[in-house]
Amino acid sequence: EAAAPEGMDLITPLKEVLKKSLIHDGLARGLHEAAKALDRRNAHLCVLASDCSEPAYLRLVEALCLEHSINLIKVARQMELGEWAGLCKYDAEGNPRNVVKCSCVVVKDYGEESEALNVLLEHFKSQA
Repeated sequence: EAAAPEGMDLITPLKEVLKKSLIHDGLARGLHEAAKALDRRNAHLCVLASDCSEPAYLRLVEALCLEHSINLIKVARQMELGEWAGLCKYDAEGNPRNVVKCSCVVVKDYGEESEALNVLLEHFKSQA
């Protein structure tokens, strides 16, 4: 389990990895999709929002990640996670509009190798 206390150095590569996964249709968003992906063990990474209002939700996702040895990153806000997971529209200036909150995102397919992915994988190796 990897909480991100150092903050910014992990958030930027995380956003890039989520974007690449979204393009390659490799994201499971929300509890139902995420729990299925975690249970089937076809998840590489789980991102959980710390400000989720339901403690049982947090415990379930953390327990599934721990049981199946899946890397877990916690982020601060549901709105940010929803935006990163593509649950929003963008206006003409490129600003996010109508962002839907999201408490849990699971990466099933990284899409492609990238520097950002290597940064995340190195972080997990150093945590182990």
